[in-house]
Amino acid sequence: MQAGLTADTFSQLLLRLDANPEQAAEEYEELRRRLIRFFEWRGARFPDEHADEVLNRLARKLVEGVAVKNVGSYCYEIARLVLLEVLKGVDSKRASLDELNVAVAAEINDAAINKEIGLTCLDDCLAALPGNGHELILEYYQDDRRDRIERRKVLAERLGLNREALANRAQRLRDKLERCVTRCVANK
Repeated sequence: MQAGLTADTFSQLLLRLDANPEQAAEEYEELRRRLIRFFEWRGARFPDEHADEVLNRLARKLVEGVAVKNVGSYCYEIARLVLLEVLKGVDSKRASLDELNVAVAAEINDAAINKEIGLTCLDDCLAALPGNGHELILEYYQDDRRDRIERRKVLAERLGLNREALANRAQRLRDKLERCVTRCVANK
């Protein structure tokens, strides 16, 4: 029995479909299958739930005393209205989704602008590093894992430093670079 129906209401629906309880149950299941197909063919997301809603409404109408000559035709009229409600709900959800897409696009655009500002500031701050600081910091952070270790060893030898001194110099340059970029972005 579907949610929203009492046992009495459901019994009255079955009685209206056929006086024989077994035949009424078969009629009910066949009507439900046809309603499910109705909703499937029209692209509804939850055809079985919509079919149940139609049958619930039909049962309530019968209990309220609405004169129904042809139960099948009346069911399809209710199904048509339920479908319109479903589609209207989809349209409102689609409108909400469109609004969300606009908001996300604006955030992405803002992020792209912020990224561009950050990159511009990084370029400016790299150029402002003293001496060969620009080249040192780029070379120090180049490559991945094993290659990075080898590159840093060669860089330390070339500059006449041990690896710890090179790491300290790179860290000071990195700190200076971060402060510069932070100030630059804040001023843009």
